[in-house]
Amino acid sequence: MSKTAFISTAIPYVNARPHIGHALEFVQTDAMARYLRLTGHDTFSLTGSDENSLKNVRAAQDEGISTRELCDRNTAIFQKLIPGLNLAVTDFIRTSSDLHIAGARQFWQRCRPEDVYKKHYSGLYCVGCEVFYPGDETGGVCPEHGTPLELVEEENYFFKLSNYQDELVRLIESGELRIVPDAKRNETLSFVKGGLRDFSISRSRKRAGDWGIEVPGDPSQVMYVWYDALANYITALDISDEDGKFKKYWLNCPRRIHVIGKGINRF
Repeated sequence: MSKTAFISTAIPYVNARPHIGHALEFVQTDAMARYLRLTGHDTFSLTGSDENSLKNVRAAQDEGISTRELCDRNTAIFQKLIPGLNLAVTDFIRTSSDLHIAGARQFWQRCRPEDVYKKHYSGLYCVGCEVFYPGDETGGVCPEHGTPLELVEEENYFFKLSNYQDELVRLIESGELRIVPDAKRNETLSFVKGGLRDFSISRSRKRAGDWGIEVPGDPSQVMYVWYDALANYITALDISDEDGKFKKYWLNCPRRIHVIGKGINRF
């Protein structure tokens, strides 16, 4: 096969057992992966588990077990969906695995120094979404979960996402970055054109419950879960080996497809 393709699911938090929504996304992705293979594409199909979140830490605390125990137990349940749903996946990436941790640290170090800075921050946070929300837009309540937001004040590293607003608009408008359906494309484009804020890419180790991937050179901080989790696509391909799977299924791959739910489109 001369044509290659890469396709992935979102990786679910493992603070609880899988539900029907996870099964739906996995089966939809698997159907597309099988179609790509039938049409002659050497296809890498990826799924996995999102383990470095504060919500996993708190779920473990509620049960009186370690975060590692909770992640190991619940991830094993998600992995059983592969034979249970007859999924033809190529790989399952755990974000607590050595491969992912090494790749996420390398991803951090590859960011341009001028795009990463550290500052004191105060904001309203939803643990369920694992995101800060502007207080003037929410009234102090999470728009997704309807729960009160927590006031968080600490020093974090930030990424200058605002530097990439024009480039993201160009990619979406040109179709080079294709988002379907059109309604979600328009929604995303409107969000980007509305002005991108720099966002925090780390959390204090203390607030993270001593769980997460340590920021290179700063043991007091761990990576923000969305920052490390979204690197799973390339860490699973081992970005340290640019002549192997990373080159074949990412750098030189003409078809990279991510199947995600509408709730995480912005991320």
